[in-house]
Amino acid sequence: MFSTEHPPVAAERAERADRTPTSQLLLGTRTIAVMRASRATDYAAVVAALIRGGVVSIELTLSTPGVFEELPLLLERFGDTAEFGVGTVTTVDDAERALDAGASYLVTPATDTAVIAAAVQRGVAIYPGGLTPTELLSGWSAGATAVKVFPASVVGPSYVPTLRGPFPDIQVIPSGGVGMEDAAAWLKAGALAVSVGGPLLGDAFDGGDLRKLTERAVRLRAVVDEAETAP
Repeated sequence: MFSTEHPPVAAERAERADRTPTSQLLLGTRTIAVMRASRATDYAAVVAALIRGGVVSIELTLSTPGVFEELPLLLERFGDTAEFGVGTVTTVDDAERALDAGASYLVTPATDTAVIAAAVQRGVAIYPGGLTPTELLSGWSAGATAVKVFPASVVGPSYVPTLRGPFPDIQVIPSGGVGMEDAAAWLKAGALAVSVGGPLLGDAFDGGDLRKLTERAVRLRAVVDEAETAP
């Protein structure tokens, strides 16, 4: 339904030769769905609904039990059409287990340079969380593919060009409180992609209509694609 081909978002001008680039899939869709459920075995049906709507970069958070066991099964079923990252990674052990299970990228809630190093050494993209300029620069300097502004609702889209003043090359993904309609403002401000959880997933893990989830995914992709083409 949706094309995943867009003009490049921003040049990879980083000084670190070992910085893992963002996947072409994420560069094409600019959207990460953040999944939190009571158990990871609930993921498959929701993943299928998201893919039907064009949202194909999916973060499985470690606050959900069973992620390490479920990830290989999801890759076997959906790996040709989607990429799966592991989020809420807080230790090097979690990072290594996620990478061994096949994660395409890692996401952290805070800046831990040891976790970043684990991903960099394996050549896997990592998006460490931070809020202050010091935290975000620390993650970027350690080799992050992009830094996750978290919680994004605290600062708003204007934070991106503000950061770009002293750090012109930094790549940013907002997460935490990003709504369906906020996505366009973040992308127009220069964000690499947007990370959306509750506003997209809604009641999908509580017996909600998965057709409605697909419709929300379609709408989010439409907002993102329109932001891409806006002058």
